[in-house]
Amino acid sequence: MKIEGEVTTGLGKAAFFLSQEFYTREFEKNLGFVPFPGTLNIVVSDDHLDEINKIKDACENLIKPDEGFGAVKYIEAILNEEVEGAIVFPAKTTHEENYLEFIAENRLRDELNLEDGDVVSLEF
Repeated sequence: MKIEGEVTTGLGKAAFFLSQEFYTREFEKNLGFVPFPGTLNIVVSDDHLDEINKIKDACENLIKPDEGFGAVKYIEAILNEEVEGAIVFPAKTTHEENYLEFIAENRLRDELNLEDGDVVSLEF
């Protein structure tokens, strides 16, 4: 599946969670990289929600949490046909359904010179 969405500012909570050793250890083991402590938030059209929810529901990639934290599902994805990473689906989130959170090894706003409102593509 390939979709486009707009970059938007998140809530800033992912930095804390992606700094937790049990998450970083599992992402490194399963994806081959330690993610930058933060996500690139992308708002996609509601037209894609049914397909995204089917993929999320069928996803078996799961990081089980330490006590007090939530589980995270993830699927490998490619941003703008060049950056390998993953879309994460935290069990505990305050985002709307049409917010996707993309993780990668580097801070993508800097690496790709992204600003709120920029359109990016995701393939997964």
